[in-house]
Amino acid sequence: YPGATLDVVEVDGKPAGRLYVHRGASDIRIMDIALAPPFRGRGIGTELHRGLVAEADGSRRKLSIHVEVNNRARKLYERLGFRPAGEHGVYVLLERPPT
Repeated sequence: YPGATLDVVEVDGKPAGRLYVHRGASDIRIMDIALAPPFRGRGIGTELHRGLVAEADGSRRKLSIHVEVNNRARKLYERLGFRPAGEHGVYVLLERPPT
């Protein structure tokens, strides 16, 4: 995706994960988000998502991500207002309209 950003997520100056995002005219697509095992379950992923939700809402764009149907993180997305918008094999497209 031309123009996508790939950021290293740091916690206390240590690399903790990655965030790959494409920002289009009407959609912000989370292409990949991953945290190393020692950093999971600490609210870091939730905060990253909340920042993207705020960005999407502030720019009146929907926020979207493809996840595997049985991915445990899907519950986080649903808590943040994402809803299923389509299926592609083992993946479901989740979208969150701006509020």
